[in-house]
Amino acid sequence: MSDHVHDLALLDAATDRLLASAAKLDNASVAEPSRLPGWSRGHVLAHLARNADALRNVLAGRPMYESAEARDGDIDRDAPRPLDVQLADVRATADRFRQTTDESADWDRTVELRNGVTDSASRVPFRRLIEIELHHVDLGIGYELEDLADEFTGREIAFLTDRFSGNGSVAATTLTAADGRQWTTGRGDGPAVTVTGGAADLLGWLAGRRDGAALTAVGGPLPVLPSL
Repeated sequence: MSDHVHDLALLDAATDRLLASAAKLDNASVAEPSRLPGWSRGHVLAHLARNADALRNVLAGRPMYESAEARDGDIDRDAPRPLDVQLADVRATADRFRQTTDESADWDRTVELRNGVTDSASRVPFRRLIEIELHHVDLGIGYELEDLADEFTGREIAFLTDRFSGNGSVAATTLTAADGRQWTTGRGDGPAVTVTGGAADLLGWLAGRRDGAALTAVGGPLPVLPSL
């Protein structure tokens, strides 16, 4: 089982780090494009706020979002807000999420996320940590995948390889980081492709943040991954 207490401590530090970085922006730079296609930095910050509310819903046993259309509409609505409003919203919703985690009792229970995905309540803090850390990188303000803690990078690679494991559209794949850590994913049969590279580049490829050009594939071409 995931250590939710440990993950909540990591989440608190990551949230503070993101807010401190974003506070150096101004209204004009918040309106500029982020690294995510079609999203400004304001979209990223709005998404982080709304995601905190959504994960509170998950822990409370409510639907994560009213609908996909409502989720997207809320982000588009909130994206143009000035920096001070964005930061206040991210902080307030993060605090409300933490209050909900303090009130949660049964961390072993199964909760439902989007699209019928289920998970243990104990993994929700790590899922929120993923949102904070990767979207901090997506803001494009000096925080890079290489700045992520080794523990987080390894766990997120494991999280994503598990997500693609058994997917018939992904060739059987063994990932090897420069430090020797290994993960497997994709189909369980057929010849395996071995992909090697730095942990940050492996994570970037799996998470759709990098094209894999810095990786080396042996035994076949670099597999094409489904959209997250």
